[in-house]
Amino acid sequence: MATLLGFESPCIGGKRRNCNRNIVTKFTVGKITGQGFSRGTQLPVGLLQERDKRAKWNGIPILLQKLYESSHPNSDLSYAHTFLKVLSSHLSMEAMSFVTEDRKTAQESTFPNTYTFDLFGGVDLLVEILMRPTLTMQKKKPKMNDDLVKDCLSVLYNCCICTEGVTKSLAARDDFVLFLFTLMTNKKTFLQTATLIEDILGVKKEMIQLEGIPNLSSLVQSFDQQQLANFCRILSVTISEPDVGNDDKHTLLAKNAQQKRNASPSRAEVNQVTLLNIPGFIERLCKLATRKVSEATGANFLQELEDWYTWLDNALVLDALMQMATEEAEQSSPESSDESSLATSPLRHRLPQSMKIVHEIMYKVEVLYVLCVLLMGRQRNQVHKMLAEFRLIPGLNNLFDKLIWRKYTASNHVVHGQNENCDCSPEISFKIQFLRLLQSFSDHHENKYLLLNSQELNELSAISMKANIPEVEALVNTDRSLVCDGKKGLLTRLLTVMKREPPDSSFRFWQARAVESFLRGATSYADQMFLLKRGLLEHILFCIIDSGCTSRDVLQSYFDLLGELMKFNIDAFKRFNKYVNTPEKFQTFLTQINSSLVDSNMLVRCIVLSLDRFESQTEDVKVVEVLSECCLLSYMARVENRLSFLFRLINIINVQTLTQENVSCLNTSLVILMLARRKAKLPFYLNALREKEYAEKYPGCLLNNFHNLLRFWQRHYLNKDKDSTCLENSSCIPFSYWKETVSVLLGSDRTSLCAIASYIDEPFMDVDRDLLED
Repeated sequence: MATLLGFESPCIGGKRRNCNRNIVTKFTVGKITGQGFSRGTQLPVGLLQERDKRAKWNGIPILLQKLYESSHPNSDLSYAHTFLKVLSSHLSMEAMSFVTEDRKTAQESTFPNTYTFDLFGGVDLLVEILMRPTLTMQKKKPKMNDDLVKDCLSVLYNCCICTEGVTKSLAARDDFVLFLFTLMTNKKTFLQTATLIEDILGVKKEMIQLEGIPNLSSLVQSFDQQQLANFCRILSVTISEPDVGNDDKHTLLAKNAQQKRNASPSRAEVNQVTLLNIPGFIERLCKLATRKVSEATGANFLQELEDWYTWLDNALVLDALMQMATEEAEQSSPESSDESSLATSPLRHRLPQSMKIVHEIMYKVEVLYVLCVLLMGRQRNQVHKMLAEFRLIPGLNNLFDKLIWRKYTASNHVVHGQNENCDCSPEISFKIQFLRLLQSFSDHHENKYLLLNSQELNELSAISMKANIPEVEALVNTDRSLVCDGKKGLLTRLLTVMKREPPDSSFRFWQARAVESFLRGATSYADQMFLLKRGLLEHILFCIIDSGCTSRDVLQSYFDLLGELMKFNIDAFKRFNKYVNTPEKFQTFLTQINSSLVDSNMLVRCIVLSLDRFESQTEDVKVVEVLSECCLLSYMARVENRLSFLFRLINIINVQTLTQENVSCLNTSLVILMLARRKAKLPFYLNALREKEYAEKYPGCLLNNFHNLLRFWQRHYLNKDKDSTCLENSSCIPFSYWKETVSVLLGSDRTSLCAIASYIDEPFMDVDRDLLED
């Protein structure tokens, strides 16, 4: 007789020991192929009961059958809820052990109950139960019990974290993903829904389109502040460009090819526009980011904070406890439990003070991340205008000392990229995200002066007046009602804590990047002097020369900052010479520069450009004095040293390895040659490159490589307005001269003394090959 398992009898003779394996195998194959068995409800109860004890299924398949039978349409779901609670108790302990122990890859043997639940169709059954109200034809949709919905969501989340593949299978169901967002309208099920959505979107192959969420605008507007902060955790996945992963994919060659293939806006960019069109969205995020939180006192605060974090998983436990406190407050008081009443609730104060602060910090991390991504998007100017109007910067300034940067700050953590997952403490994540936001806010934008207070703006004006130079237009146009309050602006506060950081703390990296972004763009003498007067140059030189700092990331950020601080500023070079006052110090400085030109080339470019300008100002007594005394300018004035930098800059890059990080080496080599061309010395430099090739016994190697690099430069920069503007502003060399110089160098006339081709002997010519195609 045939059976459901395909045997005459489920267990006869030698087949008995394989019976359990056959059931599991057939379910597994059914899930993969879509044919055959897919859930336990397709098997006889007797068979499941017989095999349960031996297979150690703990009655889960039988409970799933009962759940299925009690959850038919129009049935009383209270019975179904009873069975679900029993199932949940079997799964919750496995989920808790996964959360509290070191995370490992989910395996069948590690979490047998969750694995069995999914194997016998439990996940699919819960999805059906949750979505059943959407399938009715009635105008008034039947409403499910909130507790039943919460338990369904919690069990699904437990399955996601404990059983491999569950999250991906849920993510593949677009109808279910969009449906989950509708559950967020109910405050009682919001937390469980948000947590599940966050996990699902994290593995979804295609980014979800926010405009496809039913009634998104009204949904977001219905959130209270705590829900909105939680929602930002979800939004961060939907507005960030996916991290590409492989290093070779990060090359400019690959990025340019990808941009050609994807000319239309990406899903992330479309989602950013969708968010910006929601009325009041940015204003509420600014309020969340700048909201104050009551402070804790006591020497053990930091330890208490870290102890809490060791068992918090993605804010799940913390949010649950905060929700419990809120619900208790609701039951004890008829008043609304919005953020203001929650803040004054005695129950909230019963929670450890550190817990409340971590709660606020973790939300602020997500909010700042969303604002930061929007600041770097195509709608940057629109976002900037709103952030200024809603006083984000003054609000953060008021939080700086009490919340953002306390004295007891941990250090020595890794530097995380913009899209990297950070597993460091909430305190550290908060500081890094705050610094990223400042960097994005200041970078090449006139709103950067909002980082100062009124007195500091007056100081900038006074510096310009004393130097007899006009004030920067952006400074004149700054709305004084939107700048920082108090005795210090945000930039000055940042400088203060920057000087206190340990040498290898990677906070230094982000701090330096934030300050550098304030200086980037067209060089402002007043901005530089404002920072020089506060001892920034001496601090940077101490870090590079005397502190023993070995972090390449930190040193690179300090080289870049030093370059912006000193560019075209004779006072800065005078200060440099005063600090670097011995041959030993100068040699240490040069060793740091030469140890990695990819890291230090922006500083080299600054010195070359500044020297060129100073040499044209010999009528100025102070300039002549510094030119003759400054060891750094004297070193760069020697042509053999400039040639040495040029050789190495060209040699450490090629078209296939160019990235956003090292393309600056190509531009620095171009700056050296443009300045040589101005003085009619370009043939001398090209001939020196040729002689270097022959001395190294690699004729044609250096010049062919440079020729290919310049051809790539033309394709890359002639189509990107922003990049060309940055090159012009940072060098004070018109972009037309950049283009002209590259065209001259790439000239095909082998009789031209300014064409690279003239310096490559015929047998070694390789400039006709097109290395730039995919």
